[in-house]
Amino acid sequence: MTTTAGETAAGEPTSGTGPARILELDTVRAGYRRTPVLHGVTVSVPRDGVAAVLGHNGAGKSTLLRAAAGLLVPRSGRVRLDGEDVTRRSPHQRVARGLGYVPQGQQCFPQLTVAENLRLVADGRARGRAATDEALDLFPALRESSRRRAGLLSGGQRQQLALARALVTEPQVLLLDEPTEGVQPSVVAEIEEAILALTRRGGLSVLLVEQHVGFALRGADRYYVLEAGRVTSSGTGGQQAHEAVREALSV
Repeated sequence: MTTTAGETAAGEPTSGTGPARILELDTVRAGYRRTPVLHGVTVSVPRDGVAAVLGHNGAGKSTLLRAAAGLLVPRSGRVRLDGEDVTRRSPHQRVARGLGYVPQGQQCFPQLTVAENLRLVADGRARGRAATDEALDLFPALRESSRRRAGLLSGGQRQQLALARALVTEPQVLLLDEPTEGVQPSVVAEIEEAILALTRRGGLSVLLVEQHVGFALRGADRYYVLEAGRVTSSGTGGQQAHEAVREALSV
């Protein structure tokens, strides 16, 4: 595995206190039935920052997010959320502790309107209405389409709705699995700006799985490249990261 200067083989700082890590996956091994997928993966997300995970199809990126979200119990290793070991906690318990997850596929309830989709998440929450308004402020097109059935939205708008639904839960950490998949470029830019605005404001960290290097790295504080279930390259963000990642992915 290649690393940048001043890092351990796990891709973590070797000196100083470094950034506070709100989500940590420590030497996680996971898979499906008899098929191993992750082979001792270590990834961490800085508080109020973005960690990007890149790799080709089949590298284990979505499996990593499923392990972080509690949808897949690791065979070994630990998952820590804000310092607490949540390895054996259910997805519901992780959500209650501040974890949000947006899987692939622009998931929503197609027969319900935009407003109804958001209301399902907001009902029963102390700040449900306020959090809904804040999410709609990020995606004005959704506010304009609030009475429209979600199934009639464009792919980009459905992705925005999936993000808005997750944000209504007011997560500390947001897991995003391929948010640009099937989304037109103009909406990709809006999604990117919304993510960066939230992390700059503070109170939200993001673990982003992406295949598009430019989108993934523009706002990333850290990056990890997965290959066959192992971290093969990691480092800090910035322009040099683009070159390092492209080289790692070209192998």
